[in-house]
Amino acid sequence: MIELDSVTKTYTLGQQRIVAVNNVSLTIQPGEFVAIRGESGCGKTTLLGLIGGLDRPDKGTISMNGEEISQLADADLTRYRRDQVGIIFQFFNLIPILTVAENVALPHSLQGKSEREIEARVHELLSDVGLVERQTHYPHEISGGEMQRVAIARALINQPQLVLADEPTGNLDSRTGHQVMETMARLSDRHHITFILATHSSEAASYATRTLYMRDGSLSSGET
Repeated sequence: MIELDSVTKTYTLGQQRIVAVNNVSLTIQPGEFVAIRGESGCGKTTLLGLIGGLDRPDKGTISMNGEEISQLADADLTRYRRDQVGIIFQFFNLIPILTVAENVALPHSLQGKSEREIEARVHELLSDVGLVERQTHYPHEISGGEMQRVAIARALINQPQLVLADEPTGNLDSRTGHQVMETMARLSDRHHITFILATHSSEAASYATRTLYMRDGSLSSGET
Protein backbone atom coordinates (compact mmCIF):
# COMPACT_ATOMS: atom_id res chain seq x y z
CA MET A 1 0.00 0.00 0.00
CA ILE A 2 2.66 2.51 1.07
CA GLU A 3 6.20 2.36 -0.25
CA LEU A 4 9.11 4.66 0.51
CA ASP A 5 12.27 4.27 -1.55
CA SER A 6 15.46 5.99 -0.37
CA VAL A 7 13.62 9.01 1.03
CA THR A 8 15.72 11.89 2.37
CA LYS A 9 14.61 15.25 3.77
CA THR A 10 16.98 18.00 4.91
CA TYR A 11 16.50 21.42 6.45
CA THR A 12 18.84 24.37 6.76
CA LEU A 13 19.09 26.16 10.10
CA GLY A 14 21.44 29.11 9.72
CA GLN A 15 24.70 27.59 8.49
CA GLN A 16 23.73 24.11 9.68
CA ARG A 17 22.30 21.43 7.42
CA ILE A 18 20.02 19.06 9.31
CA VAL A 19 19.17 15.65 7.84
CA ALA A 20 15.74 14.99 9.34
CA VAL A 21 15.05 11.82 7.32
CA ASN A 22 18.06 9.91 6.00
CA ASN A 23 17.68 7.49 3.09
CA VAL A 24 14.60 5.71 4.48
CA SER A 25 13.04 2.79 2.60
CA LEU A 26 9.87 1.22 3.96
CA THR A 27 6.89 -0.84 2.84
CA ILE A 28 3.62 -0.89 4.80
CA GLN A 29 0.80 -3.27 3.91
CA PRO A 30 -2.92 -2.40 3.91
CA GLY A 31 -4.44 -2.60 7.39
CA GLU A 32 -1.12 -2.64 9.25
CA PHE A 33 -0.75 -0.75 12.51
CA VAL A 34 2.87 0.37 12.49
CA ALA A 35 4.58 2.22 15.34
CA ILE A 36 7.67 4.34 14.73
CA ARG A 37 9.48 4.81 18.01
CA GLY A 38 12.15 7.37 18.72
CA GLU A 39 13.12 10.28 20.91
CA SER A 40 12.16 13.87 20.20
CA GLY A 41 14.05 15.23 17.21
CA CYS A 42 14.83 11.86 15.65
CA GLY A 43 12.82 12.62 12.49
CA LYS A 44 9.64 10.62 13.05
CA THR A 45 7.29 13.63 12.77
CA THR A 46 9.03 14.71 9.56
CA LEU A 47 8.60 11.18 8.20
CA LEU A 48 4.87 11.22 8.97
CA GLY A 49 4.57 14.61 7.27
CA LEU A 50 6.21 13.25 4.13
CA ILE A 51 3.95 10.19 4.02
CA GLY A 52 0.91 12.41 4.62
CA GLY A 53 1.78 14.78 1.81
CA LEU A 54 2.38 17.71 4.16
CA ASP A 55 5.91 18.04 2.78
CA ARG A 56 7.95 16.71 -0.12
CA PRO A 57 11.21 14.74 0.06
CA ASP A 58 14.46 16.14 -1.31
CA LYS A 59 15.36 12.69 -2.65
CA GLY A 60 13.58 9.38 -3.11
CA THR A 61 9.97 8.48 -3.80
CA ILE A 62 6.81 7.90 -1.75
CA SER A 63 3.99 5.88 -3.31
CA MET A 64 0.45 5.01 -2.23
CA ASN A 65 -1.14 2.09 -4.09
CA GLY A 66 1.36 2.53 -6.91
CA GLU A 67 0.83 6.29 -7.29
CA GLU A 68 3.87 8.41 -6.56
CA ILE A 69 2.46 11.06 -4.22
CA SER A 70 5.81 12.81 -3.84
CA GLN A 71 5.46 14.03 -7.45
CA LEU A 72 1.79 15.08 -7.40
CA ALA A 73 0.79 18.59 -8.40
CA ASP A 74 -0.26 20.81 -5.49
CA ALA A 75 -3.99 20.46 -6.23
CA ASP A 76 -3.73 16.67 -6.43
CA LEU A 77 -1.68 16.57 -3.26
CA THR A 78 -4.37 18.57 -1.48
CA ARG A 79 -6.99 16.03 -2.60
CA TYR A 80 -4.75 13.20 -1.40
CA ARG A 81 -4.49 14.77 2.06
CA ARG A 82 -8.22 15.47 2.22
CA ASP A 83 -9.58 12.20 0.86
CA GLN A 84 -7.03 9.49 1.68
CA VAL A 85 -5.27 10.61 4.87
CA GLY A 86 -6.49 11.26 8.42
CA ILE A 87 -4.19 12.93 10.95
CA ILE A 88 -4.27 12.79 14.77
CA PHE A 89 -2.14 15.33 16.62
CA GLN A 90 -0.69 15.40 20.13
CA PHE A 91 -2.57 18.58 21.07
CA PHE A 92 -5.94 17.55 19.55
CA ASN A 93 -6.28 20.69 17.33
CA LEU A 94 -10.03 20.92 17.88
CA ILE A 95 -11.75 24.17 16.98
CA PRO A 96 -12.94 25.67 20.30
CA ILE A 97 -16.04 27.43 18.91
CA LEU A 98 -17.39 24.21 17.36
CA THR A 99 -19.18 21.43 19.21
CA VAL A 100 -17.86 17.88 19.32
CA ALA A 101 -20.18 16.89 16.46
CA GLU A 102 -19.22 19.95 14.41
CA ASN A 103 -15.51 19.27 14.88
CA VAL A 104 -15.93 15.70 13.68
CA ALA A 105 -18.12 16.78 10.75
CA LEU A 106 -15.85 19.54 9.44
CA PRO A 107 -13.73 17.49 6.97
CA HIS A 108 -16.89 15.84 5.61
CA SER A 109 -18.50 19.26 5.14
CA LEU A 110 -15.51 20.34 3.04
CA GLN A 111 -16.19 17.39 0.73
CA GLY A 112 -19.65 18.78 -0.03
CA LYS A 113 -21.60 15.93 1.58
CA SER A 114 -25.31 16.37 2.31
CA GLU A 115 -26.46 17.23 5.82
CA ARG A 116 -28.10 13.81 6.17
CA GLU A 117 -24.89 12.01 5.13
CA ILE A 118 -22.85 14.10 7.53
CA GLU A 119 -25.16 13.52 10.49
CA ALA A 120 -25.23 9.76 9.89
CA ARG A 121 -21.44 9.51 9.58
CA VAL A 122 -20.82 11.67 12.65
CA HIS A 123 -23.24 9.59 14.74
CA GLU A 124 -21.56 6.37 13.58
CA LEU A 125 -18.10 7.59 14.52
CA LEU A 126 -19.08 9.12 17.84
CA SER A 127 -20.69 5.77 18.67
CA ASP A 128 -17.41 4.05 17.72
CA VAL A 129 -15.42 6.21 20.13
CA GLY A 130 -18.10 6.23 22.84
CA LEU A 131 -18.96 9.93 22.74
CA VAL A 132 -22.50 10.21 21.37
CA GLU A 133 -23.63 11.77 24.65
CA ARG A 134 -20.96 14.48 24.27
CA GLN A 135 -21.86 15.57 20.74
CA THR A 136 -23.30 18.94 21.76
CA HIS A 137 -20.45 19.77 24.15
CA TYR A 138 -17.59 22.13 23.30
CA PRO A 139 -13.92 21.12 23.61
CA HIS A 140 -13.42 22.99 26.88
CA GLU A 141 -16.29 20.98 28.40
CA ILE A 142 -14.71 17.55 27.90
CA SER A 143 -11.56 15.82 29.17
CA GLY A 144 -8.25 15.47 27.35
CA GLY A 145 -8.90 11.81 26.60
CA GLU A 146 -12.33 12.65 25.22
CA MET A 147 -10.82 15.41 23.07
CA GLN A 148 -8.37 12.93 21.59
CA ARG A 149 -11.18 10.48 20.85
CA VAL A 150 -13.01 13.32 19.07
CA ALA A 151 -9.82 13.88 17.07
CA ILE A 152 -9.74 10.18 16.16
CA ALA A 153 -13.35 10.34 14.95
CA ARG A 154 -12.54 13.46 12.92
CA ALA A 155 -9.55 11.71 11.33
CA LEU A 156 -11.81 8.84 10.20
CA ILE A 157 -14.75 10.91 8.93
CA ASN A 158 -13.71 10.81 5.25
CA GLN A 159 -13.00 7.07 5.37
CA PRO A 160 -9.27 7.47 4.72
CA GLN A 161 -7.03 4.59 3.70
CA LEU A 162 -4.33 5.86 6.04
CA VAL A 163 -4.31 7.48 9.48
CA LEU A 164 -1.18 9.16 10.86
CA ALA A 165 -0.98 9.66 14.62
CA ASP A 166 1.79 11.92 15.93
CA GLU A 167 2.38 11.34 19.68
CA PRO A 168 -1.38 10.96 20.31
CA THR A 169 -0.82 10.05 23.98
CA GLY A 170 1.93 12.60 24.64
CA ASN A 171 -0.46 15.06 26.30
CA LEU A 172 -2.38 12.45 28.33
CA ASP A 173 -1.88 10.60 31.58
CA SER A 174 -1.02 6.88 31.43
CA ARG A 175 -4.54 5.54 32.02
CA THR A 176 -6.14 7.88 29.49
CA GLY A 177 -3.36 7.17 27.01
CA HIS A 178 -4.11 3.45 27.20
CA GLN A 179 -7.80 4.14 26.54
CA VAL A 180 -6.96 6.22 23.47
CA MET A 181 -4.58 3.56 22.12
CA GLU A 182 -7.17 0.83 22.69
CA THR A 183 -9.65 2.93 20.68
CA MET A 184 -7.18 3.39 17.82
CA ALA A 185 -6.23 -0.30 17.68
CA ARG A 186 -9.87 -1.40 17.75
CA LEU A 187 -10.87 0.99 14.94
CA SER A 188 -7.85 0.06 12.84
CA ASP A 189 -8.83 -3.60 13.07
CA ARG A 190 -12.57 -3.02 12.59
CA HIS A 191 -12.28 -0.75 9.54
CA HIS A 192 -9.06 -2.27 8.10
CA ILE A 193 -7.39 1.14 8.04
CA THR A 194 -3.62 1.50 7.96
CA PHE A 195 -2.35 3.37 11.05
CA ILE A 196 1.15 4.80 11.41
CA LEU A 197 1.94 5.91 14.95
CA ALA A 198 4.90 8.13 15.84
CA THR A 199 5.72 7.84 19.54
CA HIS A 200 8.50 7.82 22.10
CA SER A 201 6.39 5.56 24.33
CA SER A 202 6.94 1.80 24.49
CA GLU A 203 3.46 1.47 26.04
CA ALA A 204 1.79 3.19 23.08
CA ALA A 205 3.89 1.23 20.60
CA SER A 206 2.81 -2.06 22.19
CA TYR A 207 -0.63 -1.64 20.56
CA ALA A 208 0.90 -1.76 17.07
CA THR A 209 1.32 -4.92 15.01
CA ARG A 210 4.85 -3.88 14.02
CA THR A 211 7.34 -1.49 15.62
CA LEU A 212 10.20 0.30 13.86
CA TYR A 213 12.83 2.46 15.50
CA MET A 214 14.12 5.84 14.35
CA ARG A 215 17.36 7.51 15.34
CA ASP A 216 19.08 10.50 13.73
CA GLY A 217 16.78 10.27 10.71
CA SER A 218 17.41 6.59 10.02
CA LEU A 219 14.94 3.73 10.44
CA SER A 220 15.60 0.20 11.69
CA SER A 221 13.61 -2.84 12.74
CA GLY A 222 15.50 -3.22 16.03
CA GLU A 223 16.04 -0.85 18.95
CA THR A 224 19.52 0.67 19.11
